[in-house]
Amino acid sequence: MPTLVGVFDDPQDVAETVKRLKGRGFAKLEVYSPAPFEEVELAVDPKPSRVRLFTLVGGLLGVVTGYAMTIWMSLDWPIVIGGKPFAAIPTYTVIAFELTILFGGIFTLLGLLAVGRLPSLKLDPGYDARFSGDEFGVAVEVPERDVSEVDGLMRAHHAKEVSLVPA
Repeated sequence: MPTLVGVFDDPQDVAETVKRLKGRGFAKLEVYSPAPFEEVELAVDPKPSRVRLFTLVGGLLGVVTGYAMTIWMSLDWPIVIGGKPFAAIPTYTVIAFELTILFGGIFTLLGLLAVGRLPSLKLDPGYDARFSGDEFGVAVEVPERDVSEVDGLMRAHHAKEVSLVPA
């Protein structure tokens, strides 16, 4: 399936083009932006990132591990000090907090790699070095019969250039 790549100057035009393409049912599209723009991000994926779920799971696993590890160690090697309980929760909160931060950070990194499909060892065929400078790019896979329609749609939304990249 061929890929059409449109080059834009304005993020508003990119966001509008992406919304129209998604509305027409074109789901396989990539957007290249020189910097993060909220309107482009909302047009590409309006849902919150799934990376934060990895952070939540990592943090919860860390707090459970922190308390379980310290309580298990205190029961395995009891030290009786002034009749206090072996498993004193307030004193173990520091360890639980530290493991919450550690596990949350590690899971966030793993989530970022998984959700972002990183590392990407192969460049997309539609990528152009201009997209890292000051221009925007929208690459969309289209069936042969829809090439002229998508070309017209991109040009109607102020695409400077539209080119066809073979599959």
